Amino acid sequence: MGLFAYLSVMVTAVVVTGLAVPPLRLLSRKVGALAQPGSRTVHAEPTPVLGGAAIYIGMLAAIAVAWRLPQFQPLFEAPRNLVGVVVAATILFVAGLVDDLREISAPAKLAAMVLAGSVLSLVGMTIIYFRVPFVGFTVLPPDMSALVTVLWVVGMANAVNLIDGLDGLAAGIVMIASGSFFLYGWRLLDVGVVDPSNVGPLIAIITAGVCVGFLPGNFNPANIFMGDSGALLLGGLLASSTIAVGGQSDDPFSGQAWFFFAPLVIPLLILGVPVLDVAFALIRRATKRQGVATPDKQHLHHRLMNLGHGHRRTVLLLWGWTGLLSAFVLFPVFTARGNGVVPIGLAALALFLFTMFAPRLGRSDTTGDANDIGPAHDDVSVENRAESADSIERGRVSGDGDGLGVDSGTDDRSGKRAGGGAVTDDLDTADEHVVKTD
Repeated sequence: MGLFAYLSVMVTAVVVTGLAVPPLRLLSRKVGALAQPGSRTVHAEPTPVLGGAAIYIGMLAAIAVAWRLPQFQPLFEAPRNLVGVVVAATILFVAGLVDDLREISAPAKLAAMVLAGSVLSLVGMTIIYFRVPFVGFTVLPPDMSALVTVLWVVGMANAVNLIDGLDGLAAGIVMIASGSFFLYGWRLLDVGVVDPSNVGPLIAIITAGVCVGFLPGNFNPANIFMGDSGALLLGGLLASSTIAVGGQSDDPFSGQAWFFFAPLVIPLLILGVPVLDVAFALIRRATKRQGVATPDKQHLHHRLMNLGHGHRRTVLLLWGWTGLLSAFVLFPVFTARGNGVVPIGLAALALFLFTMFAPRLGRSDTTGDANDIGPAHDDVSVENRAESADSIERGRVSGDGDGLGVDSGTDDRSGKRAGGGAVTDDLDTADEHVVKTD
């Protein structure tokens, strides 16, 4: 299938999402759907939280354009899978939107994720082929396939939800990951491994497009947040595209990534940043014998900011790691050679050294990141800022209670009404405004 057709769909997603942001920003202010500034936020004024609606509108517009293009006719001749993706995405979007506007319980949000995964399973979008590297390959029975599919959707939705802690962080990581996964899926189409009726590449390019269109308004300083509606929607779209390609192909080429055949490992590598964040959160809380609802400030973006990196630099560093992981996966897929590991490894080493030592060179935190919002920190030590954050934590003001489908309580950023009836964003989902109090 021609690349031009996919680019046309992506451009539609970019333009429509971008055009939808200004009116939704105005609507947010009119109805009071605003994230209020507070002691642990970096935005200085109430910020709209209906950005997820722009992402949803952009997705629908892009699908409509694809429907009119002859190159995508195989997808629409038997649209069962595509309809299932749209229905599942709608369920996640609506659940998140309700939570952005008024508080709903954690079990209710989890139920929405399970329902979305069940819809995909019912239309045949299931993880059929599964292999653990170095262990073995298996074809999952129907019951197990449905369960793994639901768990995959829940995991992806929460992974995006959990990393949505700084302006532009989640949108940027999803943009890079979905763009990379599109290239992977398109390559499989090109060599005949994936059938032209597979919806995976189309969903991936649409996801990348809506993120590109949303980022201008969401990058620091953000003038709109995606909220739970956007985070859950993007997680659902990522899950759908990866299931369609990685979970339904048993061809060895589809799992070509350096030295093992494991198709589902490829999206996990591309999404390494959010996946590791979720894994570390679970391990951290398990070792401390804490529940998954226990808030903390130990996520990857918290740790980078505690090292002294500013807001923008932290976001760009995590984008960079996602890009490197994507390059690591895509190089052997496109070249069938492994000598690209040397420059990728050198780039990873350079990025690691920069991540660890850049804050110690010159003035910490704001050097090289002068456009970050918030007060200057040149005369404030990282330790003092950490102590300040600790005091806020004790006051139940920081953390990630909404990660993993857990309710975030009564925090003023929890996507519930704060102060004079205004609406703020969800604890991890749209705490795009901040992680650390200075």
